[in-house]
Amino acid sequence: MLEQELNRYWKTVVNTIQDGVMIVDTEGTIVSANKALEKITGYSRAELIGKSCTILDCNICEIARERKGEKWCSLFRTGAVSMRKCALMKKNGGHTHVLKNASLLHDTDGNVMGAVETMTDINELIEKDTQIEAFRRELRTEDGFHGILGTSAPMEQVFDLISNASQSDAPVIIFGESGTGKELVAKAIHDTGTRRKKPFVKVNCAALTESLLESELFGHVKGAFTGAHRSREGRFEAAHGGDIFLDEIGDLPLSTQVKMLRVLEEKVIERVGDNRPVHIDVRIISATNRNLKQLVGRGSFREDFFYRINVIPIMVPPLRERVEDIPLLADSFFRRIQLKNEKKIMGISNEAMELLMSYTWPGNVRELKSAFEYGFVTCQELLIQPHHFPPAVTSAQPIAKTIKKNLLNRADMKKKQLIEALESANGNQSRAADILGISRVTVWNRMKKYGITTQKNINS
Repeated sequence: MLEQELNRYWKTVVNTIQDGVMIVDTEGTIVSANKALEKITGYSRAELIGKSCTILDCNICEIARERKGEKWCSLFRTGAVSMRKCALMKKNGGHTHVLKNASLLHDTDGNVMGAVETMTDINELIEKDTQIEAFRRELRTEDGFHGILGTSAPMEQVFDLISNASQSDAPVIIFGESGTGKELVAKAIHDTGTRRKKPFVKVNCAALTESLLESELFGHVKGAFTGAHRSREGRFEAAHGGDIFLDEIGDLPLSTQVKMLRVLEEKVIERVGDNRPVHIDVRIISATNRNLKQLVGRGSFREDFFYRINVIPIMVPPLRERVEDIPLLADSFFRRIQLKNEKKIMGISNEAMELLMSYTWPGNVRELKSAFEYGFVTCQELLIQPHHFPPAVTSAQPIAKTIKKNLLNRADMKKKQLIEALESANGNQSRAADILGISRVTVWNRMKKYGITTQKNINS
């Protein structure tokens, strides 16, 4: 294609692209603008052409100097602008965010004739960044404990136990139904403990066969079994100095339980195929959704091993026993999924929230999260409604109203007990904590939650 033909189609090309394009002369007067710039700024080309580029009030534009009433833009000094975020003033007085590029224009003799600027609309990206940052701020300030959400009495007891367990090297075992967040509890113990700067190693005891499990836990030497082409350290060695999390410990084979007893009592392991002891310094955190006492009675779990790992037991309550936490969890899941979803879903209807609080949640917190993921797929409205949740949720028998009422009244009882304890302690939070049998941190959190100050509320 000849240059003359290209020039003929150039205006069409410029008006087709989605980026705003503007040409200014050496004095900053706009001499040309494309359709995309009209859309971005709200000005028509007729309103822009002949006006100073300062009409757009770009927040990154700089005036190098003023002389004889003539303003010199720093672009004419630097020669170019590349990938600069800026905010432009729109015709309606609002601001729009763009990514700006600019270059000088020269005639055939090399003299500067003006400049061309291109502007890419990045408002959606800015809005998303703002949402993400707001969400991060909320996560930092909301009632959460190392990623675990909950303000109910059962969860506050869990948080107290986590705090206490983290300061000990004694074995911890976490009981709870599937989906209650046992791994989060284990990680919180590690993150708040004296071993937090050392490894946190996870092993799912139910996911491996007996032979593979021992190799994973204790490692093996070259030639120990078919396929052992080289020596390999196990998870216990990898966790040296830190914590090892044994999930589904109820599925641990009896033969492996015997070897685990030696680890607990002597702090040594032996690699598969080797009889040389390897000394390790590891705290064991285990978890199960099974009744270990029943397994002991059946002979499928060693009694001596049970008592060695059951030093600090932590029971994570099922979601049906902490109904008052559901709105907090629901809001968190909604906002997390909203950030990743293109749909303009604004919130959860009151009827939908009522349904969530009436359901028994056999799959616990994990099922609640899945319900929201399902809801975002099926919802085509501004608010998530009851019928947007999975059939298992919408068709199930609700929790009895009396039970739910009792659960929701716990908050009032806790507030009353806290006020009474603070009165007895003359406002001393440490003494109030001792009276209630909870930590001082929990007292402080409850005071914050209920808006209690030692001066204002105690005698009211």
